[in-house]
Amino acid sequence: MCLQVLLLCGIWLSSYTSGSAHEVTPTIADFAIVDGELEIQLRLNAEAFVAGIDLDGMLDTDTAEQAQDYDDLRALSADELEPMVRLFAEDWLPTLAVEAGGSVDLSVRAVTIPEVGEVELPRTTMLVLSGAVDPAARGLKINWPRGSGDVVMRQNEVAEPYIGFLTGGESTPTIPLTGGLAQTPRDAFLDYIPVGFTHILPKGLDHILFVLGLFFFSTRLRPLIWQISAFTVAHTITLAMGSLGIVRIDPAIVEPLIAGSIVFVAVENIFARKLHSWRTLVIFGFGLLHGLGFASVLGEFGLPDNQFIPALLGFNVGVELGQLTVVAAAYALFGFWFWGHPKYRGRVAIPASFTIALIGGYWCVERLFL
Repeated sequence: MCLQVLLLCGIWLSSYTSGSAHEVTPTIADFAIVDGELEIQLRLNAEAFVAGIDLDGMLDTDTAEQAQDYDDLRALSADELEPMVRLFAEDWLPTLAVEAGGSVDLSVRAVTIPEVGEVELPRTTMLVLSGAVDPAARGLKINWPRGSGDVVMRQNEVAEPYIGFLTGGESTPTIPLTGGLAQTPRDAFLDYIPVGFTHILPKGLDHILFVLGLFFFSTRLRPLIWQISAFTVAHTITLAMGSLGIVRIDPAIVEPLIAGSIVFVAVENIFARKLHSWRTLVIFGFGLLHGLGFASVLGEFGLPDNQFIPALLGFNVGVELGQLTVVAAAYALFGFWFWGHPKYRGRVAIPASFTIALIGGYWCVERLFL
């Protein structure tokens, strides 16, 4: 029974690819009032929108019905894709409801699409919208359309600007046009906890597998806690350094190494029978790599300059809660029932580690060559 559960989990995990081209990233919306006009600059995955994919709750575009249409659009040149983006915007803009002393009629001012480069990497289109604002307006409210996925809203050109995270169908509060609705430290901390948590569950399959690799080596909580603590301290260090711009490494280098760390831990589980002192140091080193991966996620969202530390701490707390949830679930399924059983290693730990190694190996090859 245990082996069947492990194989099913492996099949489910391996059905997802981790190539960044298919992962769903949030839209970034920078807005400001300039000379009586609202200007919104959207940095978005235009191909996903044009393909008609419902991005709410979507983790990977490969699972969408329009996956082939999305891949075809990503291969188009900028000149071929631009008229499609403009046609999409005509139908989509009425659903992007903006109120500022009345309804604001938005139109497309500019579309900037990068040329096709590496097809396995997503390209970010800049869609600039504008609309006249009632001179008597003192605030504005933006409704992000359903089906449009996540968005980070950032107010510009004012003191104490508003920054918020919305999902499809949600609206901002009424935002003062002159600023003053900046996040408090508490707000920033709480807002970024779910961002960190969802990067582990359900989006962080590579981080989930690494934590499971640590879990299946242990049959006691104390060694497991030591390993996870080393991993946590390490990724906290590089998460902070990467977010501050102190350390920057190309994700094309970091992501294959993260996959390689999964393979290493899983293979060692198969051949090592006891915890060596150097394993904790190796896990610490792998934690540094994973922290750089977390930092790339924060780079997509952007941390508020005036609440950098609380937001960073909130994200890290969310990551830790996600990891602890993974450990708790694994313990409930396997540890509670089978730790201490003489056949646990042969029937549970080794098959699980073998499955993890296969998936990690596939991801490593995919990120390097596919």
